[in-house]
Amino acid sequence: MSAVKRFIAGAVCPRCAQMDSVRMYRDEEREYRECVKCGFEDSLRLDGRPDPEELETRVSAERSDKAPGSSDSERDQVQVINFDTGLNRRDH
Repeated sequence: MSAVKRFIAGAVCPRCAQMDSVRMYRDEEREYRECVKCGFEDSLRLDGRPDPEELETRVSAERSDKAPGSSDSERDQVQVINFDTGLNRRDH
């Protein structure tokens, strides 16, 4: 038997921000939602348990070759300098 797909009234797609384009359906284990406009898809387990942890690969592993003293939580301070000295204006 095919899953019945129903539109969610007033729902906004998280990717394309279109309203009333998201529909949902479920099977025995998961609830799915998808956007008919842009193709966005995601799912949620019905038993409330989180999805299994992502396997560590060289792409997802923590990198040890970051610059010394840098971290994701640090922010660089940027100063904006206005170089408009009025050279392009005509003062008469």
